[in-house]
Amino acid sequence: MSDKQKKLLLLGGSSFLRPLIREAHALGIYVITCDYLPDNAAHRLSDRYLNISILDRDAVLEAARALEIDGVMSFACDPGVVTAAYVAEKLGLPSPGSYDATCILQDKGRFRAFLRDNGFTVPWARRYTDKAAALNDALGYPCIVKPVDCAGSKGVRRVDSPEALPAAIDYALDFSHSGAFIIEQFIQQQGFSSDTDCFVIDGRLAYCSFDEQRFDRAAENPYTPAAYSWPSSMPPEIQAELRAELQRLMTLLHVGTGVFNIETRQGTDGKAYIMECTPRGGGNRLSEVLEMASGVKLVQNAVRAAVGLPVDEMQDPVYNGHWAELILHSDRAGVYERVELSPEVRPYIVEADYWVTPGETIEAFSGANKAIGTLVLNFPDRPTLERYMSGDFWYQVITRA
Repeated sequence: MSDKQKKLLLLGGSSFLRPLIREAHALGIYVITCDYLPDNAAHRLSDRYLNISILDRDAVLEAARALEIDGVMSFACDPGVVTAAYVAEKLGLPSPGSYDATCILQDKGRFRAFLRDNGFTVPWARRYTDKAAALNDALGYPCIVKPVDCAGSKGVRRVDSPEALPAAIDYALDFSHSGAFIIEQFIQQQGFSSDTDCFVIDGRLAYCSFDEQRFDRAAENPYTPAAYSWPSSMPPEIQAELRAELQRLMTLLHVGTGVFNIETRQGTDGKAYIMECTPRGGGNRLSEVLEMASGVKLVQNAVRAAVGLPVDEMQDPVYNGHWAELILHSDRAGVYERVELSPEVRPYIVEADYWVTPGETIEAFSGANKAIGTLVLNFPDRPTLERYMSGDFWYQVITRA
């Protein structure tokens, strides 16, 4: 057996990669980070930095081959997911899914078509590369317009009339890497939608979690998640149906081993919908909070899977109480001063993670990339959780012009 140190290439450089780098180093793995922004937080922790755009698949492949890497990941970094699958397939490295499967999952238009063609419950949806073609189509309202290849609710708008459609398309195209967008039926959710991380082992959905997405309707983009809570209040029979359908999806796509970020919901029509499924860890530290809440080492096992090390056996989470994560943000742009927390909530705070310092300019909350930090909270019961998570009376982000 070779004792050569394993090398892991991480695409992206955001602070969300910090726990992966720590876990990789604990396992004795050499970590290389890669993107075109040398000042990103993760590069200060990695062993080596590559200044290459993660959208340039062949340039990343060339570097990966020269460095003789053992694994590649794009964790909590949606733009690099297809590149990671491409590099892994070309070099014969472990991957949560094939390049073809990943391309389906990462393109919202292709994913909707795949779901429809395979008998899943799916909203009507149409993929476009031409604005004029979309404007000439007969569409139902309300609908949602979004880029096909962008996460974090960036570029997403609800449209209630034909007059609002042109601006929504332009907004989506501003965020699209490929110049394509999707218009789809707006599915009004029953209760809370779910956006959380799951783990697949050799194609088997071993760890399936559901949470409660919560939104700030006053935010610049009201479709950007502003908080999450666990466990989900989604009816057990809907959770069971979604779990079975997710397993069917994994089987059809012949996926391998790794973490998947999955968004689901129950519509007011009573139907269960798979909205998104992507082979990466979610942003907003979802895997980290799930580890705190359930004790299952999702981050470490994601690293292990990426370099071909054995992963722990898993089962669906059992939560230690009622957990929540608040995505700290400002509803207006300005110069950040501080976050004010009511003393009564402090006993429930497990962790506060601030990403900005006083004097920095921050932007209004238009997407996940505009967050300024997180709070992780653990409550003794659901009524206490709801008391705090149903309102913002207990915290305030203070800014000045």
